[in-house]
Amino acid sequence: MGNSRMTGIPNYSRVRRIKEYASYSREDAYRILDEGLVCHVGFAVDSRPFVIPMLYARWDDTLLLHGAVASRLQKTLAAGDSACVTVTLLDGLVLARSAFNHSVNYRSVVAFGVPEKIRDPKQKRRALDLLVDKLIPGRRQDLRENTRQELTATSILRMPLTDVSAKIRTGPPDDFDKDMELPVWAGVLPLAQVWGEPEPDPALPDGTPVPDYVHNYNRRPAS
Repeated sequence: MGNSRMTGIPNYSRVRRIKEYASYSREDAYRILDEGLVCHVGFAVDSRPFVIPMLYARWDDTLLLHGAVASRLQKTLAAGDSACVTVTLLDGLVLARSAFNHSVNYRSVVAFGVPEKIRDPKQKRRALDLLVDKLIPGRRQDLRENTRQELTATSILRMPLTDVSAKIRTGPPDDFDKDMELPVWAGVLPLAQVWGEPEPDPALPDGTPVPDYVHNYNRRPAS
């Protein structure tokens, strides 16, 4: 994959404010997408904007978005309308010496594209497998196969990741020189997501073991 840059014309995703936070490498964008769980999908119907939170998965250089066949999002985007998809990971609160310079440390991705509906049954099954294993890697191998009824009721869109950018902020507050001597604490309050102990379904038979992929669950990819 290398340090290849994203390409896309027109390039709606190009960062215009605080450009020093911008990244156009696939590594940065894909690392954020692979760690995240929830995206927000923006689209318009009759000039009215909608933004829908949903689970997603990356399939090579495309993004998978799934939902009920009858959903407004699936029907609208399957008809050829464009979408804007965003993912944000919050890493900490940045407390400055002035209200103006308060911020957050974060990693985010913005992608624009025209999704296409996956119609091939084999690709659709593969996409559903990827969506499950994106949620919790290793899970799909333990599950039964999807039924024909389940496949028929589910629609999956595949959006090319061509017009994409990442934006990343790290480090301490960026205070004005005139404020540096103020007697106000400044710094970063880090945020880390911690998963609790697995809670078994009360209907599970006694002695059903907890899979390793549940015990050792971790969203953060290895550096």
